[in-house]
Amino acid sequence: MSIEVVRTVADLRARLGDWKCDALTVGLVPTMGALHDGHLSLVRRSLAVTGRTCLTLFVNPRQFGAGEDLAQYPRDEAADVALAEAEGAHLVFAPRPEDMYPKGFATQVAVAGLGDILEGEHRPGFFTGVATVVAKLLVQALPDHAFFGDKDYQQLQVI
Repeated sequence: MSIEVVRTVADLRARLGDWKCDALTVGLVPTMGALHDGHLSLVRRSLAVTGRTCLTLFVNPRQFGAGEDLAQYPRDEAADVALAEAEGAHLVFAPRPEDMYPKGFATQVAVAGLGDILEGEHRPGFFTGVATVVAKLLVQALPDHAFFGDKDYQQLQVI
């Protein structure tokens, strides 16, 4: 099996729509890439409970503030796709930033309170970026299940 990589929401929805027409449940594993065993364990969990698994690769610029080096965030799409395929994922959604945040994009999801303390106190806007991109991915994919790691407790609570 060769894993499919899609880059647009239209292509994502078409592929997932085909699966849903075939009565398959869909699992979504949102990531920023740089896959490691924690990510791959989420793929395995999804595969265990869903008919099809989609992994996302998107380095979210909205999670990076002033002085945080977005350009230095590790990116190796080919390696990430190979790892996802080796685990048995069925689809990779790897959108471009300009497709996720088109010119004029203005909607944000902010989690007041929890998103403003602990790490949020030191990284203003970070959790708004996290919550916004997760909401966008969930609406774009409309999965039956979504799988998130629990390495970052505050981020998991925000989500």
